[in-house]
Amino acid sequence: MPNPPTSASPAQPVPPTVPDGGVARLDAAQLAEAFQLFSRASEELSHAYNALQGRVEQLTERLTVLMGALPAGVVVLDRAGTLVQVNRAAEELFGAGITGRQWQQVGAALQATETPGEMSVELADGPRRLSVSETALESGDERILLLHDITETHRMRLAAERNERLAAMGEMVAGLAHQLRTPLAAALLYTGNLRQPELGPAERLKVADRAIERMRYLERLIRDMLLFARGDSLGRQFFGVCELSAELAHTLEPVARARQIEFSSQCDCGELQLHGDRKALAGALTNLLENGIQATEPGGSVDCQVRQVGQDIVFTVRDSGRGIDPAMQERLFEPFFTTRAEGTGLGLAIARGVARAHGGEITLDSAPGKGSTFMLTVPLPTEGGDADGKAES
Repeated sequence: MPNPPTSASPAQPVPPTVPDGGVARLDAAQLAEAFQLFSRASEELSHAYNALQGRVEQLTERLTVLMGALPAGVVVLDRAGTLVQVNRAAEELFGAGITGRQWQQVGAALQATETPGEMSVELADGPRRLSVSETALESGDERILLLHDITETHRMRLAAERNERLAAMGEMVAGLAHQLRTPLAAALLYTGNLRQPELGPAERLKVADRAIERMRYLERLIRDMLLFARGDSLGRQFFGVCELSAELAHTLEPVARARQIEFSSQCDCGELQLHGDRKALAGALTNLLENGIQATEPGGSVDCQVRQVGQDIVFTVRDSGRGIDPAMQERLFEPFFTTRAEGTGLGLAIARGVARAHGGEITLDSAPGKGSTFMLTVPLPTEGGDADGKAES
């Protein structure tokens, strides 16, 4: 007899399987160990984070103290030009509560000066001079402005420059007094001798001639000083370059011949013209030629050549004289410096001033025993204007 049907039993969960068909068993010990390792790592990370946070706070505190102690103003700006951090020195310059404002507004208080990189700002106690520098961070997100107060340094610099000018002026005045006193004393001595009744006509005439000679020297010295003080030439006109060269040769050739010196002159400028003070340029060139003749022994030579080099006219004065020591060359163009007993010490200074007033320059090439070569360069006039490029009025 068949067995009666049995009642259905409830469904049982199917145990998980592994690739080899075996059943995976959960190991409570391994799970506990994993949780323990995770807890330990989390705790270590937490300690490291807290230590790092303390280090950041320490560095931030040090940076805050350092910025507060800095005498220079520090302004930190973001990409948009907003002030994200300032120190006490910056607040003293621009006022408190400026963090968060735009630098364009705050920095409007700064005024440009004649010196690049330096600004001025008006404060309650007077104007202050600032040196402003900017540095961008490597990230490019922020930039730092440093504002150094250089008011006292600027005052000291101005005082030093003023003292230098006064010293130069004092040296010039001292030289001027010496230059005037010597010939004046000689002239007074000669004219005083004229009062002596025992002087005969011949002696009286000789003394008078010497007094006149000293007075003429004084006149020449005063004239040179006025030319030097004026610096620039007054009247300008167009004149031929070779015409000026011929005039110089006509004037200086007899002087050189009287000293048994061979004089030659050559001009390769054709019909070229210069625009300037012909008299002043002639005087400067005459001074160079006279110096060459004075420095050359009998039997020597002095040569004046004029040529065009690019857009310049170059007057070259070359002599076969004794040459000039390099140490002396540095002072040769100084006012009142002279190596001649009868020299005023202003001739070369005036000549350089004339050359520069025409936009040119004077250079020297010399060595002891090898003669000297002076080159006076003057630029040709530009089209429709003078040598300086200024249109004629």
